[in-house]
Amino acid sequence: MAPKNATYAARAKVHKNPLAKQLLELMERKKTNLSISVDVTSSEELLRIVDQAGPHICVVKTHIDIVEDFSQDLVEKLTALSKKHDFLIFEDRKFADIGNTVSLQYSSGVYKIASWAHITNAHAVPGDGVVAGLKKVGQPVGRGLLMLAEMSSAGSLATGSYTTATVEMARRHQDFVMGFIAQRRMSERDDEDFLVLTPGVQMESKGDAMGQQYRTPQQVIEKDGCDVIIVGRGIYGQPDKIEETSRMYRAAGWEAYQRRCT
Repeated sequence: MAPKNATYAARAKVHKNPLAKQLLELMERKKTNLSISVDVTSSEELLRIVDQAGPHICVVKTHIDIVEDFSQDLVEKLTALSKKHDFLIFEDRKFADIGNTVSLQYSSGVYKIASWAHITNAHAVPGDGVVAGLKKVGQPVGRGLLMLAEMSSAGSLATGSYTTATVEMARRHQDFVMGFIAQRRMSERDDEDFLVLTPGVQMESKGDAMGQQYRTPQQVIEKDGCDVIIVGRGIYGQPDKIEETSRMYRAAGWEAYQRRCT
């Protein structure tokens, strides 16, 4: 494993997980560790935000099941934007069922997530079967999985022994599990390099009325050793300033990373 202060490029050269390697290379190429979470209910609005933020991000995070006018056309346009702006798509599905069920949820139904989302995620609650079920579908088409080790909401039960067990589960599936959704670096072992994508990021450490807790890019990247900042309302909450705020968060995240590497 590369040390905490290693560059994304150095980590990419030795990483064993193909999609993690791809993301690290992308981040180095674009000079960004910013992911935008676009939690809107309109296809048109989602695509508009993504197109404006696209030049500044490495990942777009979606909740595709909240889009009221979902269609295959949306998937095709979102995929085209990922190629145009050079970013990966992360469907924040949070799978949490037995292997057979999640295989079907991932491959089939209305959304056919595995056909377009480079990354998805899962809870560890069901046991290793949830990873096995998703791996069966996703690995043959080059997808990657994040395990939910920690969450940014107040009162989250994803702590302590649960988080430890989640890390151990990921270790058993490093060919498909590329990292974690977490609030801090999850491992210091020399033989592994899990990426950490961190939600709940804003320029000011505040919260909302429903338990969300925010931390700054400096806290997340430089202090706690995470790799990607996930920003939602801090960007799309200002619909007339998407490009401007994306640029601002990109700069803040990258500067924190550069300080960490020195």
